[in-house]
Amino acid sequence: MAVYTEVTDEELSAFIATYEIGRVLSFKGIAEGVENTNYFLHTSAGAYIVTLYEKRVRADDLPFFLGLMEHLARAGLPCPQPVRNRQGDASARLAGRPAAVIEFLEGLSLRRPTARHCHAVGAALARLHLAGRDFPILRPNALSLSGWPDLFAAAERDGDRVAPGLVERTRRELDEVTRLWPRGLPSGVIHADLFTDNVLFIGDQVSGLIDFYFACMDAFAYDLAICLNAWCFEPDYSFNITKGRALLKGYLNVRPLSGGERTALPMLARGAALRFLLTRAYD
Repeated sequence: MAVYTEVTDEELSAFIATYEIGRVLSFKGIAEGVENTNYFLHTSAGAYIVTLYEKRVRADDLPFFLGLMEHLARAGLPCPQPVRNRQGDASARLAGRPAAVIEFLEGLSLRRPTARHCHAVGAALARLHLAGRDFPILRPNALSLSGWPDLFAAAERDGDRVAPGLVERTRRELDEVTRLWPRGLPSGVIHADLFTDNVLFIGDQVSGLIDFYFACMDAFAYDLAICLNAWCFEPDYSFNITKGRALLKGYLNVRPLSGGERTALPMLARGAALRFLLTRAYD
């Protein structure tokens, strides 16, 4: 259950009183998610998500994350908008944690996306990359190549308990990815975590891009590689070429890739797989 911080009735009442969102009708914990505490809030004014930011999200980064969501929504992307309180702030404190009230978006996250869903995600990702080009706040990727050796060192002792032989395989891969990592690719704001549980659909249409708390500045093609890994592999670990082509076609219909980006995609996909292996092994 992704409710790490309990909120008392008194804390909730005091918190909601600082917003103009009506009176509370219900407030329930949400099981999905692993990074933050999330509650579903239903008031007389509508439906919202209340997020309490736990250890991995720094309060200093919230202006970037929440401001980016507002910026992308204004550009026409289906992103949930933070609700500002009476003081005009997009974040506040709740139960001793930084917190925000986010508009609720309708839609379902998919466990088994089809090629049509992959095509729609590719197009949405490309629109995100274009819309973020004039976002004024910068945030470096804290989980980029330079941070992977420290993650490996932290997870190394117990890595073989995750899977036999994992430590040595990961060490070899980290050495090779570090040596061959592409440089100088077109870059800007990326989502950096656009897995299937962070995209909502109504039918075949994307109705929401959510969970921007790993968003940062990095290569656009790296973000695309993350999506290829997350959306186009089957439960038996085989790569679904039809889904991969659909995702790429959706992306390319909106934003063409340079020759350098196309050449770099296989190595970027290896790096993306390594990044999520390291953080999950560490956790």
